[in-house]
Amino acid sequence: MKMVSGGVTAAKGYEAASIAAGIKYEGRKDMAMLVSKRAAVTAGTFTSNVVKAAPVKWDMRLVKEEPCAQAIVVNAGIANACTGEEGMESCQRTAKAVERALGVPANQVLVASTGVIGMPLPIEKIEAGIMAMVPDLDSRVESGREAACAIMTTDTKYKEAAAEFEVDGKVVTLGGMCKGSGMIHPNMCTMLSFLTTDLAISKELLQEALREDVKDTYNMISVDGDTSTNDTVLLLANGMAGNKEITQKGEDYQKFVEALRAVNTALAKKMAGDGEGATALLEVKVTHADTEEHAKLLAKSVVCSTLTKAAIYGHDANWGRILCALGYSGVAFEPEKIELYFESKGGKVQIYKDGAATGYSEEEATKILSQEEVTVLVDMKMGDQGATAWGCDLTHEYVTINADYRS
Repeated sequence: MKMVSGGVTAAKGYEAASIAAGIKYEGRKDMAMLVSKRAAVTAGTFTSNVVKAAPVKWDMRLVKEEPCAQAIVVNAGIANACTGEEGMESCQRTAKAVERALGVPANQVLVASTGVIGMPLPIEKIEAGIMAMVPDLDSRVESGREAACAIMTTDTKYKEAAAEFEVDGKVVTLGGMCKGSGMIHPNMCTMLSFLTTDLAISKELLQEALREDVKDTYNMISVDGDTSTNDTVLLLANGMAGNKEITQKGEDYQKFVEALRAVNTALAKKMAGDGEGATALLEVKVTHADTEEHAKLLAKSVVCSTLTKAAIYGHDANWGRILCALGYSGVAFEPEKIELYFESKGGKVQIYKDGAATGYSEEEATKILSQEEVTVLVDMKMGDQGATAWGCDLTHEYVTINADYRS
């Protein structure tokens, strides 16, 4: 398996297009469409929030009831959440517009929205945007990248990743794009992620692979502790690589799982590092925990700590905040046994051992914490399990962005 350039159009048989539909933003693209040349086996995971947006309800039903999908339509700026029957009607009208424009059955059209909650979609603009994008559908890497840009809201960077691996003597590609910057918290976050592969694989195994992978990738990131109404991850597999269909677990399945982990981890880290107003990606790596579940709880507790996030922004080696977050995680441990470290391109320093500070250099710690990517290493000294969570620092700019988000 190797990482390659590209995103949702990297795999065979996928085309993308994007447009400035005028849904909410001025002077930028705010709508994208992704189409497979043949019907693709589909998997999905969705928000754990009880309040689910209309597109989430639409997609959940299609992923569960339909064997395949062939198109995805995404808009940015308006979430189509808490919009009642009108919201579901907008999903249906979107799907019908694709059916008219491309001949793809409406029950094979997935939809996704992101943006402000409570506002109705300007469905006429969505319908017009679909018709306008059809002539621009293209398999170029650039088309996928432009689509990744079009689905951004408060994101400052487009987010895409791709990997190649070999199955049954065939080169298989898996690519993806995502958006996410705020309202991001474990158990999926205000994030949309779209993954495409030319692998031939059964729907059951595709869904299992995605469901298990999400637990260690998207569900291990947090920006602000809010779980969105619109979180969606969709994975399409159109089989155009030409491999023999994977119908049971084995070496070929594991190759796919490895590639899926690599792509989703890359996308998850890009979202965490691009949290609203963020200046640094915060990685919390817990090692030698007694169970994997406890390792995840510990890592998430630190990465979600508001005080720790603020300290990272200030380049302040305030290890007490980290220890405090570990202590209220719900995991029992002996504080005197664990060890804490800071690590980045600026170096590595141990800050806590044997129940007290190590006498580290504050100047050295500040240098380490001043990098764009900072890792907190937590050695629990309890067992052989580990977990990693990702987040970002908490800045003044985060408050500025969210204070006037609707205006």
